[in-house]
Amino acid sequence: MTLTKIYSGKVRDLYDVGDGTLILVASDRMSAFDVVMRESVPDKGRVLTAMSAFWFGHLGNLASNHLIGLDHPDAPPEWAGRMMHVRRAEMLPVEC
Repeated sequence: MTLTKIYSGKVRDLYDVGDGTLILVASDRMSAFDVVMRESVPDKGRVLTAMSAFWFGHLGNLASNHLIGLDHPDAPPEWAGRMMHVRRAEMLPVEC
């Protein structure tokens, strides 16, 4: 199966799996004031993914979310610990 990159943001990249689901990959890129810096923060993507997984797991009984899992058989090994396999959902455009 081919994963197709459909979006690259300041910190995360989004891939279409092809079965109606997506893969979010958190990078080590650093941004400030909507500008992506040349420097990166080692393991930032892994930390962001772990924090997201923690809160999705702990709040899942209060509200449903898009998280399917933290791995996918077609994902490259370098994405381990920094990817989330998710359902397509309508985004709520909130930033804080």
